[in-house]
Amino acid sequence: MPKKKKMKLPLAYKPLGFVLGWAGGALAGLAFQKTWQTIRHEEDAPDALDKDRSWGEVLLAAAIQGAIFAVVRSAVDRSGATAVERATGVWPASDKGGRD
Repeated sequence: MPKKKKMKLPLAYKPLGFVLGWAGGALAGLAFQKTWQTIRHEEDAPDALDKDRSWGEVLLAAAIQGAIFAVVRSAVDRSGATAVERATGVWPASDKGGRD
């Protein structure tokens, strides 16, 4: 079976990746806000420097926010890469995978 010739990723993926990342971040922020409101029935999540919040509240909020952002980022990255591959026939990452 002949090896496929490697093609370089179209230059257009970098701006697309940026836009998808920005949109994913906004989506993750909204998802975290709604999740926090559901869990704690509070409008705002605690900030690390919020003196009136306990360590547990701050760390719980950070863990939930981190998990949501990681899932949304992975879903957006994977969707964008799949769309680029369908459109160009080239996967937009090195054989090793991973981010820049």
